[in-house]
Amino acid sequence: MKKMLTLFVAVTFVSLTAMVAIAENKGPAEVKMKASMGDVTFDHAAHQERVTDCATCHHTGMDSGTCKSCHDAKPEAPKAKKAFHKLCKSCHKKESGPTKCKACHVK
Repeated sequence: MKKMLTLFVAVTFVSLTAMVAIAENKGPAEVKMKASMGDVTFDHAAHQERVTDCATCHHTGMDSGTCKSCHDAKPEAPKAKKAFHKLCKSCHKKESGPTKCKACHVK
């Protein structure tokens, strides 16, 4: 019985440690995206403070690859430019963020 309790405590500890480690991995603080109008430097950390549900942007899950692994790659997915502009500009309009091209795109 004592061995079983010790095993249970050890498994619980390892599980909780793993969950904390996964929760702490919030991706890069900054993401740079190439665009014809000028590169976009996306402050991922600042957006994480404002948007608490990651699924708002990462609609297919966190481990599904980059946005362009579907957008621009799969014919059934909207093109990346269209998806980014729709998502970003609609949120920026609602939250009073920048909506002019040069506010995000820098040559």
